Formats: sequence, C-alpha cells, structure tokens
Amino acid sequence: MQLRLFEPGDFLTLKEASNWASEHLKKKVSTSNISYLINYGRIRKYGENGDLFVSKNELTEYYKSFNGKREIHYKSKLGDDLNWALSFDQYKEAETTKHVHRLHPYKGKFIPQLVEYFLDNHTDDFKKEVYFHEGDIVLDPFCGSGTTLVQANELGMHAIGIDISFFNSFISNCKVDKYDVQDVVQQSNLITLKLKSFLQHHCTLEFEEELLKELNVFNNKYFPSPEYRYKVSRGQIDEDKYGREKEKQFLPIYNKLVEKYDIILTREKHDTFLDKWFFQQVKDEIDFVYSRIKGLKNSNTKDILKLILSRTIRSCRATTHADLATLIEPINSTYYCSKHGKICKPLFSILKWWETYTEDTIERLSEFNTLRTDTKQICLTGDSREIDLVEELKKADKKFATLVKKQKINGIFSSPPYVGLIDYHEQHAYAYDLFGFKRRDELEIGPLFKGRGREAQSSYVEGVAQVLLNSKKYLANDYNVFLVANDKSNLYPAIAEKAGMKIVQQFKRPVLNRTEKDKGAYSEIIFHLKTK
Repeated sequence: MQLRLFEPGDFLTLKEASNWASEHLKKKVSTSNISYLINYGRIRKYGENGDLFVSKNELTEYYKSFNGKREIHYKSKLGDDLNWALSFDQYKEAETTKHVHRLHPYKGKFIPQLVEYFLDNHTDDFKKEVYFHEGDIVLDPFCGSGTTLVQANELGMHAIGIDISFFNSFISNCKVDKYDVQDVVQQSNLITLKLKSFLQHHCTLEFEEELLKELNVFNNKYFPSPEYRYKVSRGQIDEDKYGREKEKQFLPIYNKLVEKYDIILTREKHDTFLDKWFFQQVKDEIDFVYSRIKGLKNSNTKDILKLILSRTIRSCRATTHADLATLIEPINSTYYCSKHGKICKPLFSILKWWETYTEDTIERLSEFNTLRTDTKQICLTGDSREIDLVEELKKADKKFATLVKKQKINGIFSSPPYVGLIDYHEQHAYAYDLFGFKRRDELEIGPLFKGRGREAQSSYVEGVAQVLLNSKKYLANDYNVFLVANDKSNLYPAIAEKAGMKIVQQFKRPVLNRTEKDKGAYSEIIFHLKTK
C-alpha cells in the first residue's frame, strides 16, 4: 500500500513509534514491542524498498482498545477497591523475570516486584510504614521457586524457605547458591561437545534440519507473516478450519521424512512420565547428558547443570506449544499451532534448548552476582505445619541456626497454594522421574486432586493455620505476616482466627501477566496479619 494514500505525519519508523508510544503510555515501549504488534497482526506494516513504517492512527486505536481501557475494565469486574499501583504494569517481562528468577519455569509464582514492594524501605499512599530492614530474617513457609529468598538477598536480608517438595527446594537453593561461573561454563561446554559427538552417530539432527526446511517453505506459502495473523485477527480467515486443512496437507511430507530417516515415533511402554512424554531419541540424549552431569566433582556446578537439564527437557516434551503448561496428550506429528500461527513440530533433540538455556543461565547467574548481598538464604525441605525449623537449619548451617535462635524471624512473606488449583508435584513429574526425588503429593495443602469443595476448603484452612501456628514459635514479638492469595471463598479470616492472628490490612491487586490460558480479569489479595 502506498504511503501517499495517508495523511502526512501518520507514518512512523519503528524508532519513532517506540518514542511516540513511550510518551503516549507514559512508560517505556521498545522497538521490539512495536515489532511484536506487527508480527502478531495487531497493526500493519507499510513501506517499500526495505523501509518499514507503522501507522500512528493504528497504534492509537490499538492502545485505546486495550491498554487505555484495561484499568476501567478490571475495576468494573473486580471492584473499585482494586489497587492499580500494585499491578506493576510499568514493568516489561524482562524485568518481572529478571536474573535468576527465570532459571526454571514454575506455575503460580508471584513477580519479584511484589515481594520487593513489601520488603523494601519505601513508603507511599498505600504502604504507610516500613515492615522489614536490612539484616532482618524473613520466612517463606510455602517457598515454591524461591522468589522471596532471592529478593531478600537483593535487599540485604536473610531468608529461610520451607517447602514440602524436594524439587521446589532444589530450584530455590539453586537460585541463591554461589557458583564458580567459569567452572559452570567449562563443564557445560564439555558436555555440549560430547552431546554433539553423540549425535553424529544418529540421524536426528539431519531429520530435523530437513523437516524445518520443508516447514519453512510450507509456512511461508500458506501462513505469510504478518499478513496471515492480521487477517485472522479481523475474522477474514477461519483459523480453526484453515489450520486443520493445512495440518492434513503437510502430514504426507512429514511421514515421508520420518520413513526416510527411520525416526521412532511409537512408545513401547508408558510406565513413567519420561516414557510417555518423550520420543526415544530424546530420552537417549537426556540419559547421555545426565550421566555426564552425575560424574562432576563440584556439587554446585552439578546442581545448576541439573537445573538446566530439567528446564531443557520440560521444553522438549512431545506436546503442542499451546499445551506446554497444561499437558493433555502426547503428539507424534506436526500440527497447526494457534500460538505461532503456522504448522509446528514436536522436538526430536534436546541440543538446541540445552545450548540456549545453558547460555541464558550463565548470563543470569553472572547478573545476580553483581547484585547479591553477603546474606544467607536457604530452603529446607519439610512440612511447614510441624517442622522444627532451628533443628533442621542446624543440619545445613549451624551459624545461621544460631542467628535465627538469637535474633528471631521478623516476619513472613509467602503465597500459600490455592485450593484445588495446581498439582505442585505433577507439574515437574519429568524431574522427579529423572533425578529420583521422592514425591510427597499426599502432604500438599490444597492439592488439585482434593478439589475445591467444602471438605477441601476446611482441610485447607486447617493446614494453612497450622503452618502459621508452627511459624509463630520462631517469629519476633512484633512480627508482620504477608500472605498472597486469591481468596474467592473468604477463607483467610478463619485462617487468621485459628492461627491467633488478626488481619490488619488488605491490599487487592490486579494480576495482569498470567501464564494460564484464562486471560480474564483476575485479582489477588495480600493479607497483612499481626499478633492479636
């Protein structure tokens, strides 16, 4: 389309669009953000002879239809008491997943800015006093993936986490451990070279290379970007019907390559998670890499490489991109991917993701090393309802145990599991299978398999209250407890009562960047509890 058909000044380069949008929204909008809108059909691209422009009018309409109305929409659905300042919508994803926070995927974690808001020493119209100070000790009895521990370190505070899951404790401790980064680089490079040598005796990479070439030709022809996305977003193409048609059309090409390279698609057994969700070729590579990791002498290097391998194999499960977070059924063939708007394929080798995540992890560890303080953080594996915290801490770090006993814990910042929402063990079943961690599903509070009925809610109230009662043994007299929850069933007043605490304040925040498929208006409350 010719530029002369539009009013002068309507067209902007990517850089000009970035500057204009940043001023328009009063927050940083990068050129990558503008490119995203083009690639996913939110706005069109214009120009000739390699010059790329976007329409300021289209940008204005997009921001009016989404960002401009989002706060109004959320408040209409969730109430005027919604604290929009706690949405942290001014932060880009790279900031909400900064440094070691993104070492491994984990469902249900809160963003670090939320922890920082309540732990740091600022005050504002909503947070009228400082609750924690440098040198304090913070407890997270539902530690999850260790967000509270990492942020406590950044702010110069000690922190203790407790989690029933061995793998959750493993993730948390990997995030706060100190590493010889050069040793991590050296050992990971050696393993990568050995993996590449191993793959020379297999045809997996040649198969994937030819398959990708065929997919590229096919997708460029039938799913041209960004024109295809633009037409789908405006209802000019029936995505479901068109996607199914092209999926069937590509299948003979895929089957021919599978036969040519003698790729094994069938699974002889489904005894374990690894049997069910990984192709044999992928399983062989996983076993090869893990056997090399197990032979390393430096225990910290060994642990972080295990975490990289876990992150890698999570991305290599035989499923669609859309179902990666919530598995449905394994797949054996190419498929239409609504997430990417084209025909995609399952993964037949871990090499690409192993290399990608190794590089990413090393960068994140190095970044955190420039920020970390000389404080102590650790996650204990145990049941927060009954754990003898000081005794268990003595086994790991006697000096830290002495400090806790003498100084006491100043407070809690934690997010208890929600009733009947997430299976915290099953989401990492691949890691339990591979590393041999003992599963303790039956000890979870509010597990998915118990549902959300009255009995499940009653058990949940009792469980969280018991955690608080046990934690009080180690808390200072004037403690502050902050619990993050989506309390649809109004359970937390009863929890506070049973724990001998009182809710002194509530902060209701919108949750904007959710990973689940449900993108509807959603909020959570940060309950501030103190002693009665």
